[in-house]
Amino acid sequence: MFKISSTTLNWSISMRMFCGPVSLVLALVLGTVAQKLPTRDEGLFQMQIRDKAVFHDSSVMPDGAEISGYLFRDTPKRYFFVVEEDNTPLSVTITPCDAPLEWKLTLQELPEEASGEGSGEPEPLEEQKQQVTANEGTELFNYKGNDVESFISTSSPSGLYQLELLSTEKDSNFKVYGTTTPESDQPYPELPYDPRVDVTALGRTTVTLAWKPTPTGSLMGQPVQYCVVINKEHNFKSLCAAEAKMSSDDTFMAAPKPGRDFSPFDFAHFGFVPSENDFGKDRSLATNRALSNKLSRSYSPKPKTADIQKLFIGNKNIFTVSDLKPDTQYYFDVFAVNSATNTSTAYVGTFARTKEEARQKTVELKDGKMADVFIKRKGSKFLRFAPVSSHQRVTLFVHACLDTVQVQVRRDGKLLLSQNVEGVRQFQLRGKAKAKYLIRVRGSRKGASTLKILASTRASSKQPFPSLPEDTRIKAFDKLRTCSSVTVAWLGTQERNKFCVYRREVAEGYGEEQRRREQNQCAGPETRRKSEKVLCKYFHSPNLQKAVTTETITGLEAGKSYLLDVYVVGHSGHSVKYQSKLVKTRKYC
Repeated sequence: MFKISSTTLNWSISMRMFCGPVSLVLALVLGTVAQKLPTRDEGLFQMQIRDKAVFHDSSVMPDGAEISGYLFRDTPKRYFFVVEEDNTPLSVTITPCDAPLEWKLTLQELPEEASGEGSGEPEPLEEQKQQVTANEGTELFNYKGNDVESFISTSSPSGLYQLELLSTEKDSNFKVYGTTTPESDQPYPELPYDPRVDVTALGRTTVTLAWKPTPTGSLMGQPVQYCVVINKEHNFKSLCAAEAKMSSDDTFMAAPKPGRDFSPFDFAHFGFVPSENDFGKDRSLATNRALSNKLSRSYSPKPKTADIQKLFIGNKNIFTVSDLKPDTQYYFDVFAVNSATNTSTAYVGTFARTKEEARQKTVELKDGKMADVFIKRKGSKFLRFAPVSSHQRVTLFVHACLDTVQVQVRRDGKLLLSQNVEGVRQFQLRGKAKAKYLIRVRGSRKGASTLKILASTRASSKQPFPSLPEDTRIKAFDKLRTCSSVTVAWLGTQERNKFCVYRREVAEGYGEEQRRREQNQCAGPETRRKSEKVLCKYFHSPNLQKAVTTETITGLEAGKSYLLDVYVVGHSGHSVKYQSKLVKTRKYC
């Protein structure tokens, strides 16, 4: 018979009972009339733990079920169980979650009054504990670290077993599993003969993993699924360690907080009023200073959620992780999870570095020469400008033909400029002898980007693009609209420029979205058909308040839709297109 209890109460229990001949106890049977024992009968066990007259001493560690617990730093926790018959199989497994643990298992002889059919009144529970802790017993096993470790014995002697755990680094979660029928229980999914996770394919943003399936699912027919954990720091030795790292709160339970509806009895067992008899004589895993520190411990805020992904992928054993960053090292862990018991086993994790971004060819800019640049959606281009002569400044002209682009300029590695550019912009950069400039242009998320760039060191360099007003829209006058003509107006500047007007008939269903896709400001009049040309004229005004011109476009058909474009052409021949305007003639006049 396997009987387990704990000396403290700050455990949260996840219990699943399995039918079997072995029963458990809530406390040590050290007298003739002891507490009732928990059973593997689910209904009866649930009824027992709700009965406070029975369940008053401690949390329960059922035979054949995994439980989750919590340790205060430098505060040991002890569990006891009784093996009544010799040659009993025994298995105890400890899973650290947040921090390395120290734990040991010892064997003590059962007091004579606890064996056979004794008589007399039962001793108080606290006196029973004093008898147990007074005798250190024989140490069977000890371990220190953060590995999942087990004590396994095919033939254990009868006696009183004590399990003691300690966390010296910080408050920590952990899991414990104990059973006297390890052969039949098999709580954790079994690993294959080769438990390694292999990287079978590697890309800039993807990594493909493969591993051999667990026999627990394929051969034994138990419900097993796989969980893949991805992070940038290290591999994990258990799933609960990964979950503890992910969560901003304690993964399995919140640490008890003083003043939150606990009775004095609860406070004693949570460790806020340590018993001198319990801990005063045994300093094997803790010190008096640690106990005094615990009384005044303040709880610091939890760290921010770590950059970890946890993905349940079903029962497939090949998986591609996507949306990774290029040239970045990642750690990959795979866990086989028993869906029925929620227990898990870790494969041997792996790590890999994603491939670098494909190195792009750098475009060389010539002093005073215009360059046309095309960028794919979400892509980027690099341009290099290396003036051959000494210079005091560099003038950079950028014309974003479609959507907004981001422009960055570095001089000999030092960042000089980082701005979003829409339309035509001019930048003045401070020069330096023999300096080299690296220009990075990042495209739009909406679609491909086109732009024109010119860099010049000449002090007298003129603006290659024509000057533009702040508002480049074309306005149509509805009241002046006829069956064969429309009247439009647009703004000019104080600089004398050439304006050319073009028209194109479009279908009835032509909409704003289609017009926006065709709005390439860098496509000049040379790309238009001669039949679409309406007129060209020069215009300017010294007074910006009066810098507006109108034009009536005739020769149109009744009830038809037309797309109107106005191009302003600069002295250097480069042109900029105003925003296109969709107009429609009257159907009846």
